[in-house]
Parts: sequence; C-alpha cells; structure tokens
Amino acid sequence: MPQGVNDRWSSHHRDPDDDTPRLECGVFGIQDVPHAAALTALGLHALQHRGQEACGIAAFDGQRFHTERHMGQVGDAFGGGPLSDRLPGNSAIGHTRYSTAGGSFIRNVQPMFADLEAGGVALAHNGNLTNFLALREQLVSEGAIFQSTSDSEVILHLIARSRKTRFMDRFVDALSQIEGGYALVALTNKKLIGVRDPLGIRPLVLGELDGKSVLASETCALDMIGAKFVRDIGHGEMVVIDENGIASSHPFPARNARPCIFEYVYFARPDSVVNGKSVYEVRKRMGRRLAQECPADVDVVVPVPDSGVPAALGFAQEAGVPFEMGIIRNHYVGRTFIQPTQGQREMGVRMKLSPNRSVLAGKKVMLIDDSIVRGTNSVRVVRMVREAGAAEVHLRSASPPIQWPDYYGIDMPDREKLLAANHSVEEIAKILNVDSMGYLSVDGLYWAMEAGARDANQPQFTDHYFTGDYPTRLLDKEIAQGRNQDVDRQLSFLVDA
Repeated sequence: MPQGVNDRWSSHHRDPDDDTPRLECGVFGIQDVPHAAALTALGLHALQHRGQEACGIAAFDGQRFHTERHMGQVGDAFGGGPLSDRLPGNSAIGHTRYSTAGGSFIRNVQPMFADLEAGGVALAHNGNLTNFLALREQLVSEGAIFQSTSDSEVILHLIARSRKTRFMDRFVDALSQIEGGYALVALTNKKLIGVRDPLGIRPLVLGELDGKSVLASETCALDMIGAKFVRDIGHGEMVVIDENGIASSHPFPARNARPCIFEYVYFARPDSVVNGKSVYEVRKRMGRRLAQECPADVDVVVPVPDSGVPAALGFAQEAGVPFEMGIIRNHYVGRTFIQPTQGQREMGVRMKLSPNRSVLAGKKVMLIDDSIVRGTNSVRVVRMVREAGAAEVHLRSASPPIQWPDYYGIDMPDREKLLAANHSVEEIAKILNVDSMGYLSVDGLYWAMEAGARDANQPQFTDHYFTGDYPTRLLDKEIAQGRNQDVDRQLSFLVDA
C-alpha cells in the first residue's frame, strides 16, 4: 500500500458503541449571490447529518480565494460573527465530512484548493473512488507530492497533469480516469461546476435562489436557504454555471443509472426528495411492507430513534397496532466517545437513548430499526427495553440483511463483522435476545421504491450491501487481493471524501 493508507485506516476506527452506517459527506455550492459563504454555511447545516466530523468553505471574491476548514460541526465552526468578513465573495462551495471516533486530520478536510496553471480551483467531493490507490501510486511514482490521504486530492493532481489545453477539458480528462461513486462541486474564478458519477450512485441536486444557481447533496439544503428545487443532476452529467447561465453535458460513456438505495434506507434526511422520491414516504412504505412480510402479535410498535420512525409509522398503520415513542433520544449529547470500560460504555448508550417505561412495561413490543450492521446497538437497545419491563421484545429491520461491505463512500465494517453475513435469522434472534427477528426482503425494498421487481441483469439501484452485486469494478480491492492483504479491513474504511 502507498504511504498514507495506514493513516487513513487508523483515522477510521469505529466507536464500539455506535453501530450505525456512516456516509462520507455532503456538498454545497452557490454562485453569484451576496454573502455566499453565509448561505453555504446554512446549506451545510442542513447537511450536517451526512457528516459531523469536520467542515469547510471556500469562497471567491473576484480577486482571490478564501478558505476555512475546521474540525467539528458547522455551527461551531461558522457560527460566530459575520462570515462575509472572513470569507468574502459572491461564490462559494462547502463540505461537511462524515463522523468517526478515532483520530482525524485537518489536512483531509475539504474543500481542497490548488493554484493551477489556469488559476485557482476549489473542490468538494462526496463519495469514494474505487481506483484511488492505483491512481495515487501512479501519481507518486511520477513525482506528485500529496498533502493529504484523501482520494479527492487525486482529482486535483489529475487536473494539473492533464495535457489538455482548456481547463474544462482538463477537468473532464481527470474525471474520465476515476472510478467509483461520487458527486462533486468545484469552484474556479469564473465557474461553479457540479458533476455526478456515471451511475448516479451519490446524489446531487440543482436549485435556484433569486435566479441564481445552487448545487447540493440533498433538497433539504435548498429548503434551508429558501431556494427552489429545479431538478436532480443526472447520472454522468456535468453542469457548468457561469455568467452565461447553465451549460449541461454528459462527457462520459452512457450507462444506466443505479443510484444508492441506502440513501432511502438511512442516509438522506426524511424531508429530502432524492431522485424524485420522497425519502419519508419511501421509508413508510418500507414499514408497510415489513408488516406484511414479518408480522407478529404485539401490543405496541416502537421505533429505534430517529431513523426508524417513518418505517415504524408505516408498520404500525399496516398492522393496526399503536405507534408509541417507547425510546426517547437525547439530542443534546455530543459525539459519542470511546469509553474504556463496559460499564461506562453502557452509560454512554443511556446518555443517547432512554426507555419510556410507561409505554414499554408489561407490553409485547415491536422494535423497528432502519438497518442492522453489527448488532452492537441492537443488543443494548433490546436490553434497555427488557429492563423497562417489556413482556416480549420483537425486532424488525426495515432493510434487508446487510451482508457485504461498501467501497463507494460508506463507512461499513468488513464482511466478517457484518452480523447477517455470518449468522442465520434464527441465530441473530438469539444473539440479540429477541423473541423474534425479521428483515425486509430485497423484493420488498424495491416495492417500497415503487421500482417493480429487481432486474437481476440490470439492477435499478446500487444495492450491493444486500446482494453482493457491485456496480463497478473494484480495482483497489483487486490490487490488494493480489498482494494478499486484508482487503475489506483496509478498503471499506477508505472514506475521506
């Protein structure tokens, strides 16, 4: 592995108390508006769920670029004083980076900026390149000097080294060499650029604020600043926004779209509309179908907050069972820290989640969670519910069993640590100490998406977490396998975007 890979790995040790999948980041960009940095900070605040570890903004004032990158959340980093003094300019892009519990490095925080022959360019990237290591090794062998361990920096090096003449040609030339899932925004001294990968794995939307263009990972960021949703950026589409308006092109070979289905399961905010579908409504449909596929004789349906709420509502409505908030989430707890002892770890969980005994005591409880990765959270939640006096505890996952790791920007454990990859449903029920266990089927998930039956020859979504059907080649994984290295351990955590 090239130098820096261990750096990347060590910075992504997961908190053992936190079993939730982690997305890589959110991006935002706006062009030709007063106080662009302040609007960008608001947009990033709306995208905070996509990353709580770090954030950054790059602004252009007509003469020079100004950048700020911080560890921590958006409100702490950009909440003090008018941003127009620190980050002046009418154009800006921003980035919020996903959360980890281990060490982290300011050099990996985005947007990244470089002075190139054609002028300055700032870049913010959401996703993960599956040929990052191969490209990085090649660039280092040719004399490139990297300042970070982020795959986003590779793109800047490729732009700088392109032999094309025009900047946009160099930009496209660079993107034609990368593989994986990504959505990115870039800012030059004249242009705001948005690009989505050829399969549309990662989301990107176009909005309008007082006639000016906005780019964002999700529509909730448009809502935050009062912008109007215009459309999704298409798979493989590049939009260039400048004084002449918006120019759209499709510079990559045509492919069928395969957006990430996990956006609907967990990542996107429920009030967002992703690829034309309301995330909230899709999650409710997941719950409805789950009630049909995995019924149980229960007294009350309780979500594991917060992401399990819409599915639990759908389940309760379909099953005709009362929906209750049997678990209360404390929204004022900061980032979970790694506790040194088991007792302290249990206390850390209780700081975040508390049982509502009036709802749970003496009841046959149906717990609904959005997904189950390793099961560590589930064990503690079930124990909490039983200790609150529940007569029975049943658990349902509103997504199919997660059996395969991700290489497109999701911090998900290697396969040997995925609960459903190594145990039957009956075994999982015993491990989690529940009276019954059930998962939504893949067909049920597609039904919830109103996509019809899954086409095995041409799947409509990126769904490898459940099926093992990866939408692109995994070059870095293939290289690592050839070197007899621990592939999933090293690659499933290469998420610096």
